[in-house]
Amino acid sequence: MRVLVVEDEPDLRRQLVRAMQEAGYAVDSAADGEEAAFLGETEPYDAIVLDLGLPKIDGVTVLKGWRAGGRTAPVLILTARDRWSEKVEGFDAGADDYLTKPFHVEELLARVRALMRRAAGHASSALECGDLRVDTRASRASVAGEAIKLTSHEYKVLAYLMHHQGRVVPRTELTEHIYDQDFDRDSNTIEVFIGRLRRKIGSERISTERGLGYRLIDPNQGPAG
Repeated sequence: MRVLVVEDEPDLRRQLVRAMQEAGYAVDSAADGEEAAFLGETEPYDAIVLDLGLPKIDGVTVLKGWRAGGRTAPVLILTARDRWSEKVEGFDAGADDYLTKPFHVEELLARVRALMRRAAGHASSALECGDLRVDTRASRASVAGEAIKLTSHEYKVLAYLMHHQGRVVPRTELTEHIYDQDFDRDSNTIEVFIGRLRRKIGSERISTERGLGYRLIDPNQGPAG
């Protein structure tokens, strides 16, 4: 899953990026509204953390531009504690949630997880597909209660497929959502990660739709029609 962090305060931006990377996300960041507007318009994100008090272009204007352009990624806005009017303006511009400064990073991570779950139609932080389970809070996976050891990229691929289980996910989409902007992307490595995952969770759980992509299924129910 891929996240954009927009925050002009350098120390806080670095802290958020590091925390999200440790939580298993691919993370891009922007320090001003101009860069944020460009990234949000040209890159696919599963969630965006957006500070409203930004240089060059303010956060509300950036958000309005994204929504006007059809960008639907869930957005968590950051606001100063005494600026309740910013919250209202942010929601009216298309925000999905807000957090006031100062805040605990753990709460921000929990809110981002919740936004991603809701966007994908899931109610719990524990995603399940048959007896395959991914705990997005702890970044862990298990099959029939037995923990599976996954590399960082294997986990990112599995988590994305779990969020979109039953749907065919093109290889290019997986590539865009598990790597950050600066990573030297190679879509061929997706096949490697899929192969490793099949050995760890069972080959029957990930079907290859020839020429289309991959679908995560519950083998006890069979592939979706």
